[in-house]
Amino acid sequence: MRVPSTDGVTIVVHDFGGSGDPMLLCHATGFHSHAYQPLAAQLASHFHVLALDFRGHGDSTGPDNGRFDWAGMADDLLAVVDALGGDPVFVFGHSMGGGASLLAEQRRPGTLRSAYHFEPIVVPALEGVLPEGPTAMADTARRWRATFPSTAAALHRYASRRPLNELRADSLFAYVEHGFRELPDGSVQLKCLPEYEAATFGAGGKPTLTTAAQVGTPMTIAIGTTEEGWTPATFGPAIVEALPNGRLEVNPSLGHFGPLQDPVAIAGSVIAALHG
Repeated sequence: MRVPSTDGVTIVVHDFGGSGDPMLLCHATGFHSHAYQPLAAQLASHFHVLALDFRGHGDSTGPDNGRFDWAGMADDLLAVVDALGGDPVFVFGHSMGGGASLLAEQRRPGTLRSAYHFEPIVVPALEGVLPEGPTAMADTARRWRATFPSTAAALHRYASRRPLNELRADSLFAYVEHGFRELPDGSVQLKCLPEYEAATFGAGGKPTLTTAAQVGTPMTIAIGTTEEGWTPATFGPAIVEALPNGRLEVNPSLGHFGPLQDPVAIAGSVIAALHG
C-alpha cells in the first residue's frame, strides 16, 4: 500500500499477514520494514502485522524539501494510521520508530491503542539533542558505504563487521535483500542513502521527557544492556518515570539492535505486554 504524507513523500506500507488486531511495526533509523520480518513472523499468531518504511527509508520516497525532522516522521505514521481507517492501533517501535510514534500520539491522542518500544529515542534536553550530539552519529552515517558489486558482497561485508554482525542471520539477510536497489551497471546501492540516514540522526524535533509526560497510552519501554557506556538504553528508566502509564523491561543480554538480534524473545515480550 502506498500512502501520501507531507513534503511530497510517499510512504510504503508492507503487510506481513497474521490474524488479530492490527499492529504497526516502526523501524529504527537506517533500517526498513523487511529487516523485522523474523519478528513479524513471530507476532503474526496474535496480530495482523503491518509495517511502514519512514521517509527516505526502504521503499518510501525521500522528501522533496529534504525535511527529515522527526515531526515529519510522525506525519508519516499518522498518514498510515489514517489510511488504515483511523482506528487506534497497537504499535511496536524500535529506536527512531518508538520516538516517532510517541510524537504521533502526543499530537493526536488515541492514535495508539498500546505500544511496546525497544530503546526509543526520547531525550532529556528541550532541544531533543542526544548526549554525544547529533553530529557524531550523523558523521558516522555519512561514512557508510553506499554501493557494492552485489547484495552478496554487501552481506559478506556486514556479516563480518560491527555493528550489523550482531543481527541474527535472517534479520541481516532481510536487511540486505530488501535494503538495496540495483543500478544499471549491475551493482547495488543502499535505498536509505547515507545522507538520508545522516539527516535523520541530525534532525531536530526528537521527543523529550516532556513529550513522554503528555502521553497517557499504556507503554512498555524495553532496553538492553547499559554496561557498554552510553547507549539509548541509558534513557529507559527516565522515560518510564516520565510516562503516566509506562513500565520498564530489561533485556541484559541484548544490545540496541535487540529486536533484530533475538526476534523470538522480543516477540514473546511484545505479545505478553500488549496481547496479554
